Amino acid sequence: MITGDTPPATNPDHGKFISSVKVGPKGQVVIPKEARAMFGISPGDTLLLLADVNRGIALQRLDTFNRIVDEVFLQASAAPENSPERAEGMRFVHAVKTATENPPKEERSK
Repeated sequence: MITGDTPPATNPDHGKFISSVKVGPKGQVVIPKEARAMFGISPGDTLLLLADVNRGIALQRLDTFNRIVDEVFLQASAAPENSPERAEGMRFVHAVKTATENPPKEERSK
Protein backbone atom coordinates (compact mmCIF):
# COMPACT_ATOMS: atom_id res chain seq x y z
CA MET A 1 0.00 0.00 0.00
CA ILE A 2 1.25 3.48 -0.84
CA THR A 3 0.60 6.17 1.72
CA GLY A 4 1.63 9.80 2.00
CA ASP A 5 4.69 8.64 3.97
CA THR A 6 5.92 6.19 1.32
CA PRO A 7 9.40 7.13 0.05
CA PRO A 8 9.93 7.08 -3.71
CA ALA A 9 10.94 3.72 -5.14
CA THR A 10 12.98 3.57 -8.31
CA ASN A 11 14.42 0.85 -10.45
CA PRO A 12 16.53 2.69 -13.02
CA ASP A 13 17.58 -0.57 -14.68
CA HIS A 14 13.96 -1.18 -15.63
CA GLY A 15 12.84 2.44 -16.05
CA LYS A 16 10.34 2.22 -13.20
CA PHE A 17 9.33 4.77 -10.57
CA ILE A 18 6.57 4.92 -8.00
CA SER A 19 5.79 7.56 -5.41
CA SER A 20 2.78 9.21 -3.85
CA VAL A 21 2.20 12.92 -4.41
CA LYS A 22 -0.25 15.29 -2.77
CA VAL A 23 -2.54 17.67 -4.59
CA GLY A 24 -2.07 21.26 -3.39
CA PRO A 25 -4.84 23.81 -2.81
CA LYS A 26 -4.64 24.99 -6.44
CA GLY A 27 -4.84 21.44 -7.81
CA GLN A 28 -1.09 21.29 -8.44
CA VAL A 29 1.17 18.29 -7.93
CA VAL A 30 4.95 18.20 -7.80
CA ILE A 31 6.57 15.65 -10.09
CA PRO A 32 9.34 14.07 -7.99
CA LYS A 33 12.93 14.84 -8.98
CA GLU A 34 13.66 11.19 -9.84
CA ALA A 35 10.72 11.03 -12.25
CA ARG A 36 11.65 14.37 -13.86
CA ALA A 37 15.19 13.10 -14.39
CA MET A 38 13.96 9.77 -15.77
CA PHE A 39 11.85 11.52 -18.42
CA GLY A 40 14.03 14.57 -19.04
CA ILE A 41 11.42 17.02 -17.75
CA SER A 42 12.81 20.49 -17.08
CA PRO A 43 11.27 23.70 -15.70
CA GLY A 44 9.25 25.38 -18.45
CA ASP A 45 8.53 22.17 -20.38
CA THR A 46 4.95 21.76 -21.54
CA LEU A 47 3.26 18.49 -20.63
CA LEU A 48 0.09 17.05 -22.09
CA LEU A 49 -2.38 15.70 -19.55
CA LEU A 50 -4.39 12.72 -20.76
CA ALA A 51 -7.36 11.62 -18.67
CA ASP A 52 -9.76 8.74 -19.01
CA VAL A 53 -12.42 7.90 -16.44
CA ASN A 54 -11.64 4.18 -16.70
CA ARG A 55 -7.86 4.27 -17.18
CA GLY A 56 -6.73 7.22 -15.05
CA ILE A 57 -4.50 10.22 -15.64
CA ALA A 58 -1.20 10.32 -17.53
CA LEU A 59 1.29 13.05 -18.32
CA GLN A 60 3.36 13.08 -21.48
CA ARG A 61 5.98 15.55 -22.69
CA LEU A 62 4.28 17.59 -25.40
CA ASP A 63 7.22 17.36 -27.80
CA THR A 64 7.21 13.55 -27.55
CA PHE A 65 3.45 13.42 -28.03
CA ASN A 66 3.66 15.78 -31.02
CA ARG A 67 5.98 13.29 -32.75
CA ILE A 68 3.32 10.61 -32.23
CA VAL A 69 0.62 12.94 -33.60
CA ASP A 70 2.78 13.75 -36.62
CA GLU A 71 3.15 10.03 -37.34
CA VAL A 72 -0.61 9.49 -37.01
CA PHE A 73 -1.16 12.42 -39.37
CA LEU A 74 1.27 10.99 -41.93
CA GLN A 75 -0.38 7.58 -41.80
CA ALA A 76 -3.87 9.10 -41.98
CA SER A 77 -2.96 11.33 -44.90
CA ALA A 78 -1.55 8.32 -46.76
CA ALA A 79 -4.81 6.39 -46.36
CA PRO A 80 -7.40 6.48 -49.16
CA GLU A 81 -9.38 9.75 -49.29
CA ASN A 82 -12.68 8.58 -47.79
CA SER A 83 -11.44 5.70 -45.64
CA PRO A 84 -12.40 5.26 -41.98
CA GLU A 85 -8.69 5.14 -41.07
CA ARG A 86 -8.09 8.56 -42.59
CA ALA A 87 -11.18 10.07 -40.96
CA GLU A 88 -10.28 8.66 -37.52
CA GLY A 89 -6.65 9.75 -37.79
CA MET A 90 -7.61 13.26 -38.84
CA ARG A 91 -10.15 13.51 -35.96
CA PHE A 92 -7.44 12.46 -33.52
CA VAL A 93 -4.92 14.98 -34.89
CA HIS A 94 -7.51 17.77 -34.83
CA ALA A 95 -8.51 16.95 -31.22
CA VAL A 96 -4.90 16.98 -30.03
CA LYS A 97 -4.01 20.19 -31.85
CA THR A 98 -7.14 21.89 -30.44
CA ALA A 99 -6.34 20.73 -26.89
CA THR A 100 -2.72 21.87 -27.04
CA GLU A 101 -3.39 25.20 -28.76
CA ASN A 102 -6.29 26.16 -26.47
CA PRO A 103 -5.29 25.42 -22.86
CA PRO A 104 -7.88 25.77 -20.09
CA LYS A 105 -8.57 29.32 -18.87
CA GLU A 106 -6.44 28.77 -15.75
CA GLU A 107 -3.37 28.07 -17.90
CA ARG A 108 -3.94 31.08 -20.20
CA SER A 109 -4.03 33.54 -17.32
CA LYS A 110 -0.49 32.63 -16.14
